Amino acid sequence: MPHLPGILSTADLAKTADSIEALQLSNGMIPWYPNGHCDPWNHVETAIALNIMGRDDAALAAYHWLANNQDADGWWFNYYMPDGSIEDAKLDTNVNAYIAVGVWTHWLCTRDTAAVSALWPTVRKALDWVMSMRRENGSIIWAREVDSAPWDYALLTGCSSIRHALHCGAALGDLLNDPQPEWTKAADAIDQLIGTQLSAFEPKDRWAMDWYYPVLTGAMTGVRAKARMAEGWDRFVLDDRGVRCVNDEQWVTAAETSECSIAHCAIGDKETASELLLWTMPHRREDGAYWTGIVYPTDPDKLMEHFPANEYSAYTAAAIIMAADAISGGSPASTLFTQPMPRRNAHLHARAL
Repeated sequence: MPHLPGILSTADLAKTADSIEALQLSNGMIPWYPNGHCDPWNHVETAIALNIMGRDDAALAAYHWLANNQDADGWWFNYYMPDGSIEDAKLDTNVNAYIAVGVWTHWLCTRDTAAVSALWPTVRKALDWVMSMRRENGSIIWAREVDSAPWDYALLTGCSSIRHALHCGAALGDLLNDPQPEWTKAADAIDQLIGTQLSAFEPKDRWAMDWYYPVLTGAMTGVRAKARMAEGWDRFVLDDRGVRCVNDEQWVTAAETSECSIAHCAIGDKETASELLLWTMPHRREDGAYWTGIVYPTDPDKLMEHFPANEYSAYTAAAIIMAADAISGGSPASTLFTQPMPRRNAHLHARAL
């Protein structure tokens, strides 16, 4: 399990996993916070963290909640409430794709082929629906309403995350002797677009995720990835504080800071990755949970404040665990975002990890 001396011990991270598991409902759903909503992407993020920390039964229950709530066409709504009602009926391609990353992580951590086989139809339907939202240039449209035409633009962060999910899905297909080469081709097409035509994506330069996500998910590698991380540092990072969610506010979020930490691991810079994770410590609560964000005022007479007010979130705790794992190499899933995904014979590759 992950362990970072001087930053977060395995025991510290176990408390953080406890804070996530304490939020899980009896049906497997993991809301953001007590009585809060749940979206499938962050739900998977929390399940990944549970797998990393050896809470495999809880993670599997989370994946089964998705399987039990999937539409016949392969999608999920954007936000669910604990009572089963729908808070936001939008269908988001990135939100729907992420289950492939979660189920691949579950196999890496458990080698439970039976469990993964049972979830495979859910993953396949989800990614097939995502693939139905592709545009001619290879990008994938962000979202649609249930009974409306898809929106007419794609997002860099979303497509970067989807290309990683497509590779995870293809690896699962290879493992289960149900290859999906078209998913790998679609991921490569996204990489090509990111490498040559960033103007194909809706501009979201204000948001930190658009800065580091192509690197975090492997769409950008090598010299270009290092240059991108260096270029965005001054725009998005408050030294000794963390990563600002948007570049025009003093609002630092622990989740963005942790994801940026993983992106630095992906370019081989674990020193910076560790420093970023250390900067999240003001977000840590005594119970191991994490405040979502902190606003650091420019006026020295004002105090920092939590924003959203008094919110601690399961997905923030999950991002902390995932960053600690990427830095320390603690779990079998520690290279999930830092090494290229296998393209063939996934089962042989994973057994060698």
